[in-house]
Amino acid sequence: MNAPRIEDHTDHVADVEAIRRIIADVEKGFNDNDAELLVEHFAQNGSAVTAMGTQIDGREAMLTAARAGLAGPLRDERARYELADVAFARPDVAVAHKHAWAIDETGEPKSVGHEMNALYVLVRENGRWWIVSRQNTIVPT
Repeated sequence: MNAPRIEDHTDHVADVEAIRRIIADVEKGFNDNDAELLVEHFAQNGSAVTAMGTQIDGREAMLTAARAGLAGPLRDERARYELADVAFARPDVAVAHKHAWAIDETGEPKSVGHEMNALYVLVRENGRWWIVSRQNTIVPT
């Protein structure tokens, strides 16, 4: 059986920019220790897998985990995020890859022995994009 080829001829320039702004908000939330902004774009029933492999289901649980992490072990950490690519499975479903690097307080990359990649699945609902799933993966350097 041949796998289907997904054809989408929609102009996604505005969609990609909206997703880029979501990633920027996630970065700002992390860097500013703002748990609410960190999870603002997650759907209520979204899920996330942390870089350590823990699955967190539901926006409220993600908010609780973000508050604990940003007040604890991640309190003094900063990162730079870059949207690497976006593919559209349908006009209202996007899969995005994000690269992340640890940075110091001046914005310069820190050598911490790893980088991180993340996979986001987003859906457009009522005119805006929502994260329904995120998977973080540590990449040794």
